[in-house]
Amino acid sequence: MPHRYRRLRASETIRDLVRETNLTANDLLQPFFVIDGKNKKEAIPSMPGIFRFSVDLLLKDIEAYVRSGGRGGVFFGVSRQKDTSGKYAYASNSPVVAAVKAVKKHFPDFLVVTDVCLCAYMSHGHCGIVEGGKINNDKTLPVLSRMALAHAQAGADMVAPSDMMDYRVSAIRQTLNKEHFEDVGILSYAVKYSSAYYGPFRDAAHSAPGFGDRKTYQMDPANSREALKEARRDIEEGADMVMVKPVLAYLDIVALLRRELNVPIVGYNVSGEYSMVKAASNNGWVDEKTIVLETLTSIKRAGADLIITYHAKDALKWI
Repeated sequence: MPHRYRRLRASETIRDLVRETNLTANDLLQPFFVIDGKNKKEAIPSMPGIFRFSVDLLLKDIEAYVRSGGRGGVFFGVSRQKDTSGKYAYASNSPVVAAVKAVKKHFPDFLVVTDVCLCAYMSHGHCGIVEGGKINNDKTLPVLSRMALAHAQAGADMVAPSDMMDYRVSAIRQTLNKEHFEDVGILSYAVKYSSAYYGPFRDAAHSAPGFGDRKTYQMDPANSREALKEARRDIEEGADMVMVKPVLAYLDIVALLRRELNVPIVGYNVSGEYSMVKAASNNGWVDEKTIVLETLTSIKRAGADLIITYHAKDALKWI
């Protein structure tokens, strides 16, 4: 019996030395929710430990995050002004535009990625222009493009369209290039499934659809070949990175894209995944530190180059 695999597990030192997958601060992006006003910090009951911040308090939160090793984040606006046109999504005084300007002023090296989607700005809660009870794909594209441009003008490093409209990456890339923002990247939510794991996020962003669901534009959870088709198309249109969302129930999709594509792959460890861990931890059913690090390591092991996770702040203390 020449092989005893336990020899390479015999001590913490040797386990560390032969470990195949290592989680670092460079792998993590923290989501941030931004609201209007000043001196506001609103708890999100369904996401313990996550808050909505006005810009002034957001800066304090990011300062602490940076001190612990955080290098970037994804910014979501929570809008009090909603209509059926989505015009506040690209307004010069929108929460995200204000946040991007402030963050880049105080933390110029911090990677700022902005979510580009209309759901939080629409009175009906859908991700695009609604006509006759249906989402009008092509009429949504100019609005998304204006939103992405507003974020770029504010100083965003990357824009991340999450709406799942066809051809939105191409429309955004053309708009950014035309306005001389060729260096602003696009992280496409290329593979975004219609998922029950988004529930707490919709509470956080006040973005639940007012009628129907999003199955006509988000992907069917049963499909995997379609994921590769979506990702390849977005890369052809100009995406610099592509995302799989949610990630834990779709690690096979992360692995598939990693085998087939040569761009960075991002996994979004979404709100429902986060909240389930928090609930179990708060009830004493699991050890939070251990399960979070195991979870994040599994995402990286599957092939993700970056992980967007609400656990990032805590994970940076543990890795």
